[in-house]
Amino acid sequence: MSKTTDFGYQQVPEDEKARKVAGVFDSVASRYDLMNDLMSGGMHRLWKRFAIEASGARPGESVLDVAAGTGDLARLFSDRVGSRGEVVVTDINSAMLRSGRDRLLDAGKLLPIVQCDAEHLPFPSDRFDCVSIAFGLRNVSRKEAALAEMRRVLKPGGRLVVLEFSKVWAPLRSAYDAYSFEMLPRLGKWVANDADAYRYLAESIRMHPDQATLKAMMEQAGLERVEYFNLAAGVVALHKGYKL
Repeated sequence: MSKTTDFGYQQVPEDEKARKVAGVFDSVASRYDLMNDLMSGGMHRLWKRFAIEASGARPGESVLDVAAGTGDLARLFSDRVGSRGEVVVTDINSAMLRSGRDRLLDAGKLLPIVQCDAEHLPFPSDRFDCVSIAFGLRNVSRKEAALAEMRRVLKPGGRLVVLEFSKVWAPLRSAYDAYSFEMLPRLGKWVANDADAYRYLAESIRMHPDQATLKAMMEQAGLERVEYFNLAAGVVALHKGYKL
C-alpha cells in the first residue's frame, strides 16, 4: 500500500502530491508576485532580506536556492556573493522557473537554472556553502528526505536556511484564521482567478510542522546548532542549521 501525505487537509498518495502542487503553481505563476505583495502587505520582501542576512552568505561563496519560485532570494543572494560567487536556482515547477528566469534576466542576472525535485537534488555531496528554501518546504511530499538532501549537498561548515510559514502567536490565531480562510481565497479569485489555490495555501500552512517540530526534523536530518527566529509573531519562522 502506498504511503500518503498531506495536500492541504486532504491525504493523498505521496507520488500524487507533487502533481497536485504543480497544478497549483501552474495556475498562479503569472500572478504569484502580485499575490505575495497583496497577501503580506509587502512584508515577504523583508522576511526574505532577513533570510539573506541570517544565511551569512559572503562574497565568493556558492549558494543553492531550492524551490526558488520567481527568484527573489536568488537575486538577493547573487548581489551578496558577487561576481566571484555562484547562485544555482532550482524548482520542480517549470512555470515558476520560467517566471523566475525572466525576472532574474530583467534584473541583469544570468544564473544557472535546474528543474528538479527537492528530494532528489542532482548535485554532488559537499557542493555548496549555503542552501536556502523559502516558502517551499511545506509543499514537499517527504520533508525529511528533502532536508537530508539539502544537508548532503552542503560543504562541511555550510548553512541551511529555511524560511516558511509557521505557527502564529496564540492570541492572534482567531484573526489569522479568519484572514486565511476567508480573505485569501477571495483575493486568489479576484487577482489570480483561482480561489482553490489559495485555500490550499491556507490549509498547507496549518499542516506544516511548527517551529519546534521543524527544528527537531532538521536535527534528525543531521544538521547541528539549529535555531529559529519568529517573524511577524510567528506567521513566518526562519530556521538555520549547520553541517559540521
